Amino acid sequence: MLFLKIWSSPTRRNACSAWIRLFSSHDNPFGIPPSSSKKSPEEMRREHMARGLPRKRQIDGVKHVIIVASGKGGVGKSTTAVNLALGLAANEPLKDVGLLDADVYGPSVPKLMNLRGEPELTPDNLMRPLVNYGIKCMSMGFLVEETAAIVWRGLMVMAAIERLTRQVSWSPLDYLVIDMPPGTGDAQLSISQNIPVSGAVVVTTPQDIALQDARRGAEMFRKVDVPVLGLVQNMSVFVCPKCGHPEHIFGKDGAERIARELNLDIIGDIPLHRRIQELSDSGQPIVIAEPDSPQAEAYRSIAKRVVERLADT
Repeated sequence: MLFLKIWSSPTRRNACSAWIRLFSSHDNPFGIPPSSSKKSPEEMRREHMARGLPRKRQIDGVKHVIIVASGKGGVGKSTTAVNLALGLAANEPLKDVGLLDADVYGPSVPKLMNLRGEPELTPDNLMRPLVNYGIKCMSMGFLVEETAAIVWRGLMVMAAIERLTRQVSWSPLDYLVIDMPPGTGDAQLSISQNIPVSGAVVVTTPQDIALQDARRGAEMFRKVDVPVLGLVQNMSVFVCPKCGHPEHIFGKDGAERIARELNLDIIGDIPLHRRIQELSDSGQPIVIAEPDSPQAEAYRSIAKRVVERLADT
């Protein structure tokens, strides 16, 4: 009955006829690959993901972009990102290093790097990064009050990240370390699909639930063609300061298992140590405050391995 009603109207009949002619003249109107296609599922997936994606644009004056990510919060990602940036600068004093806090909802870099204040503008209307310990830093925490709650939807978050990334006078930089928000959402996709990322470092703890999320994070980066440089196992072991007994509070060997399954390397083990927490909270990262400590050496070792892997990608 519905078809007869449509066909009885000359206007609707002409519209239907036009659609029929359009589809009948097209070999594959719905874009469904023919069954005889010789493309592999992986090739078809890559072509599908490439449709409609923005063209990646280099950040002016930045040679390498390194993102530090985690599948979930609370695993020490921001502390790792800060000490990685400082480790890169300590290992190569002649290199310029920057740090971008892309966690719009919960910016941590201002506190960890002991920075406050609003960025000044250049004559080109770009924001000047705030600098401490020789690292150029930018964060949403510099643009809003410390206690302000940022209640934004995805499009606003992506616009903010675009501004923090491209409307900043970064140049010159050899390495820009980006502290990503936890998870695999809009912010991660926006950065991965808009910026040529040199590599990603995934931070996890030995706890099973954290490892599951770390796996998701690593798989996401592979899907968007971002090289995963390796895993950092944070809070891997607690050593009693009185008796020296090691205790694996969050589990043991889980990261090694995940690394084998994903064909990745563990590029660093960071212990659960009180001084890392105390110094981070006071805005004095351990790489700066206690450079000769085993904990600082662990972060510098991660930075060294990151640079080695960048040379291989």
